[in-house]
Amino acid sequence: MYWYLSDDMAFPPVTDCDDDGLLAFGGDLSPERLIIAYSSGIFPWYSDGEPLMWWSLDPRMIMVPGCFRPSKSLRHLLRSEKFSVRIDTDFEAVMRMCAKVEREGQTGTWITEEMIEAYCRLHQKGFAHSFETYYGNKLVGGLYGVSIGTLFCGESMFHTMTDASKVAFSFLCRFLTENGFELIDAQQETVHLTSLGAYTVPRVEYVEMIKDMVGKPTLMGNWGNGTARKVYVEIVNDND
Repeated sequence: MYWYLSDDMAFPPVTDCDDDGLLAFGGDLSPERLIIAYSSGIFPWYSDGEPLMWWSLDPRMIMVPGCFRPSKSLRHLLRSEKFSVRIDTDFEAVMRMCAKVEREGQTGTWITEEMIEAYCRLHQKGFAHSFETYYGNKLVGGLYGVSIGTLFCGESMFHTMTDASKVAFSFLCRFLTENGFELIDAQQETVHLTSLGAYTVPRVEYVEMIKDMVGKPTLMGNWGNGTARKVYVEIVNDND
């Protein structure tokens, strides 16, 4: 039996997910609901023409930022300064490129116009961030995700030049480590993420891990212009 969300912000417990990780339908993509969802180990995932669906996968792919170890070739590339990396300068462009760039084994995208509008609102409020790789002044790679407490929830990455997304990811890990983040949620297991050092844990373990993290101060604002500050965010899920 699936849950259908009402106008209040509460989610059912993630133990009610089906075998694929689907938990609930409906609701909206308001910043408040998204923050509660990510804080509870839940995220939205659906395509155009489908109802809004909420998931909590089991197992869950995660990574400790400080454990990222770039390969020898990537270290050489970073030292070469072939690419430059910027933070939070063109969040919407990164989302649109993640939606546009084709991935092996995938057709279409879950990054709908509704999703782009919703996460851009989260970005404007200081909860969502982008790391952008440029070749000259051309955007050739990047990633975006949601930050709550000391947890960073990665959503998607793209590249149009070899290793451009890995460069963005290496800068993300360095930034998160330097700013006291404890975990990256990578959601679904992929060969690419495994090659970067990510690994899977049972959902119940993941949800328990993040309880303390999301209660810590959140680094709010634009991460790229030096004005971000850590503030406590009240997160309430009445059905937790």
